[in-house]
Amino acid sequence: MFWRFNLYTLFWMIFILTLIVLPGQHMPETSTNLLSVDKIVHTGIFAVLVLLMAIGFSKQRTYYWLHNKAAIYALILSIGYASILESTQIFSEGRVVDVYDAIANTIGCIVGYGVFFVIYRW
Repeated sequence: MFWRFNLYTLFWMIFILTLIVLPGQHMPETSTNLLSVDKIVHTGIFAVLVLLMAIGFSKQRTYYWLHNKAAIYALILSIGYASILESTQIFSEGRVVDVYDAIANTIGCIVGYGVFFVIYRW
């Protein structure tokens, strides 16, 4: 029952992983400031991740403790996932660890957390 509600989250996590491990030469050139298109994409991708994860956690009934605190667990796990992915970019050819990407990922996670509460707690 757990995976039934979290399958989209798993697919989205695999999609993000695929994008992150692409070699740098396959990625378009972007600026490194916090308001570039690249950072907005990072924010959006991780906002969707938290939203999908929080919805999946809240709908599943296998783990009651996870159901009750779905949004906070989704936020914590997504920030951890984003941090791990960002730190592993050093192993991808032509990629570097970017502090601004990590900040954009975290902001995206917080945005997804907020969107979940706006949609599901009203």
